[in-house]
Amino acid sequence: MYDFKKIEKKWQDFWKATQPFKAINNSKKPKFYSLIEFPYPSSQGLHVGHPRSYVALDIISRKRRMQDYNVLFPIGWDAFGLPTENYAIKNNVHPKEITEKSIAKFKNQLQSLGLSFDWSREINTTDPKYFKWTQWIFSRLFENGLAAKEETLINWCTSCKCVLANEEVISGQCERCSGEVIQKQKSQWVLKITKYAQRLIDDLDSLDYPERVKQQQKNWIGKSEGALIKFKISSGQELEIFTTRPETICGISYMVIAPENKILDEISQHITNLEKINKYKQEAAKKNDFQRSQMVKEKTGVEIKGVLAINPFNGKEIPIFTADYVLANYGTGAIMAVPAHDERDWEFAVKYNLPKPMVICPEDSQNIELTKAFTGNGKLINSGFLNGLTIEEAKKKVIEFLILNKAGKSQVNFKLRDWIFARQRYWGEPIPIINCKECGFVLEENLPLLLPEVQNFQPLENGESPISNCSNWVNTKCPKCGREAQRETDTMPQWAGSSWYFLRYLDPNNNDSLADEEALKYWLPVDWYNGGMEHTTLHLLYSRFWHKFLYDIHVVPCSEPYAKRTCHGMILGESNEKMSKSRGNVVNPDDIIQEFGADVMRVYEMFIGDFENAASWNTKSISGCKRFIEKFFNLNNILAKQENIRNEFLILINKAIKKVSEDIENLKFNTAIATLMDLLGQIKATNLITREELKIFIILLNPFAPHVTEEIWQKSGFKKTVAEQSWPYYNEELINSEKNEIVVQINGKIKTKIMADPDIDKSELINLAKNNKLILKELNNKEIIKEICIPKKIINFVVK
Repeated sequence: MYDFKKIEKKWQDFWKATQPFKAINNSKKPKFYSLIEFPYPSSQGLHVGHPRSYVALDIISRKRRMQDYNVLFPIGWDAFGLPTENYAIKNNVHPKEITEKSIAKFKNQLQSLGLSFDWSREINTTDPKYFKWTQWIFSRLFENGLAAKEETLINWCTSCKCVLANEEVISGQCERCSGEVIQKQKSQWVLKITKYAQRLIDDLDSLDYPERVKQQQKNWIGKSEGALIKFKISSGQELEIFTTRPETICGISYMVIAPENKILDEISQHITNLEKINKYKQEAAKKNDFQRSQMVKEKTGVEIKGVLAINPFNGKEIPIFTADYVLANYGTGAIMAVPAHDERDWEFAVKYNLPKPMVICPEDSQNIELTKAFTGNGKLINSGFLNGLTIEEAKKKVIEFLILNKAGKSQVNFKLRDWIFARQRYWGEPIPIINCKECGFVLEENLPLLLPEVQNFQPLENGESPISNCSNWVNTKCPKCGREAQRETDTMPQWAGSSWYFLRYLDPNNNDSLADEEALKYWLPVDWYNGGMEHTTLHLLYSRFWHKFLYDIHVVPCSEPYAKRTCHGMILGESNEKMSKSRGNVVNPDDIIQEFGADVMRVYEMFIGDFENAASWNTKSISGCKRFIEKFFNLNNILAKQENIRNEFLILINKAIKKVSEDIENLKFNTAIATLMDLLGQIKATNLITREELKIFIILLNPFAPHVTEEIWQKSGFKKTVAEQSWPYYNEELINSEKNEIVVQINGKIKTKIMADPDIDKSELINLAKNNKLILKELNNKEIIKEICIPKKIINFVVK
């Protein structure tokens, strides 16, 4: 009888006692650093969606150990953050107490899954021994001019009562609590991630990341090439704008300033409708960036009466508006509007009855009557000496003119904003800064700087951190001059601790440095990092930035932290919706393990569908995986004394080794399991399995179902444990011996022969032929008119 509870406890106890998955620093073996996004330990514990990534990387890590790699597969806790603090406020308990209980719960759940983590390297971002080094990194950023306190427009969550980074605002709502987000001015600590914008784009090319991840990062950074143009204002000031379309300078019919742009204050005494402008500014402040920048929203604005801008190219006067579709934190907070060639500008011009002069027309037309903005390619018209030029030619000419007349220059802009790095909350790393009236901002000398004890964790009514009330902690002496000074009361965002955690795993108990230099050289970069797509523009971007900075100051030996990144699809509820407590569709892995066992759950999680795509959970479907594991468990009943693989199974087993090996590397876990199910069925049909056949089957299944495979290995009298065995090799010649020889022709003439599986479909066979080196060369610069394919025999490409 398959008593999974007894078996799984036995092997989990064994792993805990013997620690077979412990990595060794500076081993002579080739290293493999396998990393998951360490979990945030919430009070609710795991749901079945969380282990998908953990089990996948566990499978890869177990396989690598059998391939004789020194594998580091660590685990830790990203434990600072708002959810814990909000829970603490609601239940009147200390966040530290909740964190400790949540970690204990998560740890128990993860261990019950049989994951081969190196628990000796466990870290916790709320541990002072850990966040000492988070504060140390911040201190180095400050020393290098990459951390500063600035007056800036911030996103304010009305529910959490704290500042959010742009990346934490989703569709105008707080990423954490879905509360309304508004904007307001506030003095905030920011990290100058924009200084690294170009490198963050350029270095993506050298990384093994999915194309969609690279593209999301590039889009978020948002590189734009264009011109910075200076427009004189009739009141004597100067207005700078950035545009990617300098060639349309003669098509400007109005200009727009963001309601928060400081130039409005500078020209206020010349504005004749100031009351109306101020009222509009107040209304705009109630909206967030998402609401303001939506393409589908109705455009609103107010003309600024009493001032005009002067076009530096032709001297024409231009009316100026303020409108909320222009954002103060993008570009210069002002735009030149060319309605004939921009859809948003067109809509605004139509609403306010503004001219729409056309300056670009299609190549084959002198002029066309516009019914909407023309955004296509063409040639310049109505633009003086630019007439007749292409768009690219005109861009260069305009920039030359601007430089010559000291009215502008070419410029590269990035949509990426500096990282707002402060929260007005309690449960986070204290920012190690002292504010002295004489010396300005001064770094704390003794790290870690610990949080003060407070009675109430609720942010103050003025939006400041509850730490502000701790006068004994706040009031201190300046380390430089010894005068009275005050500590910074804001704390770091949750992303701080997760921006470098993969480094601490390498040397988690080091009190003298972030990590030992030799350990950093041996293990970095991370070889394989798996995580969710939702972290592409948050954690992944932030950690790349920190790592590059640490590389620049010679702390780490490489400029990129992760050599390879993969992403898993989300596991949805049975109704195809995201699992959440509010929907009542959360499935607790404890319940599944209690009923079916960890091995069955692991196999089902990997069999549920393509790993990189979303899949719906269905508890009823687990029974198929349960039957598979039970059938495997009973293989001992048909185990023969015969040692070697039977002749009739040689090709089948070699094909299985190849398929499972390749599928694991390609994250095709579902088809790897299907291969093992098929192989098991064919073996069971003969009512016999040899010892070598069983050995290979156990090893192939072990990464997916480690408990039951170790049990059967031991019961069968095999030496040592499965985890200590070598991953099997397959014989390519043996596999190919079953293949068909296919003749490949071009225009009826035989060019080569290829080998193909007998069950390959037509499209795969044609692609196989096309990718043959000789055929690739023959087809170069030729057009394929027809593809003739007779399966198992011949392919003929008719070309010209």
